[in-house]
Amino acid sequence: MYTILAVDDSPMIVDVFVTMLERGGYRPITAFSGEECLEVLNATPPDLVLLDIMMEPMDGWETLGRIKTNPATRDIPVLMLTAKPLTPEEANEYGAYIEDYILKPTTHHQLYDAIEHVLARRHSIAADIKRAREAGVDARIVDEYERLSKSVDINRRLLKILETTYSIKDARTGMGEDITRAIKSMAASIRLQEERLNQVRTQFADLFEVH
Repeated sequence: MYTILAVDDSPMIVDVFVTMLERGGYRPITAFSGEECLEVLNATPPDLVLLDIMMEPMDGWETLGRIKTNPATRDIPVLMLTAKPLTPEEANEYGAYIEDYILKPTTHHQLYDAIEHVLARRHSIAADIKRAREAGVDARIVDEYERLSKSVDINRRLLKILETTYSIKDARTGMGEDITRAIKSMAASIRLQEERLNQVRTQFADLFEVH
């Protein structure tokens, strides 16, 4: 049973997520502020964190930064929860640190799918890395594969959210030039990452065949 930490400064919303998590077969634990989240992580590290963005005085982004700069907690996957639309700036600044971005309100199935996707991706990458190391793949290539595998998957998800959000939001007025440019730049960056990831995967495959 996976342990999931739900963090929100609204006790009512935390209760909702606790109920959803219990129904999904997870073990929920809770925190009601960024500070309490950090305390819980140090005392009882969970398998995954559901972190609300709009909290006070420490918001979710600041809390995320504290989690990811602490060697003891930086590897814990974090899914951001919010009713606030994702911006291109946030996607660019925080994309390397989060596992997904879930808009509230969310359904049971959307929440479970997001959690299981993150956990399955982590297990899949870990298995590939273990096999690569056993095959003698250079450590730098292994590290690059780990980074790119996660980054491409997450950034695809964030790009899809941005495209959907702003195509709906600006359907009548037209998307602003800055937002359009940022989304196109992100899409181009993902394509480059995908090309490199495919090259690394080819190296993996060749080495696996040899061994």
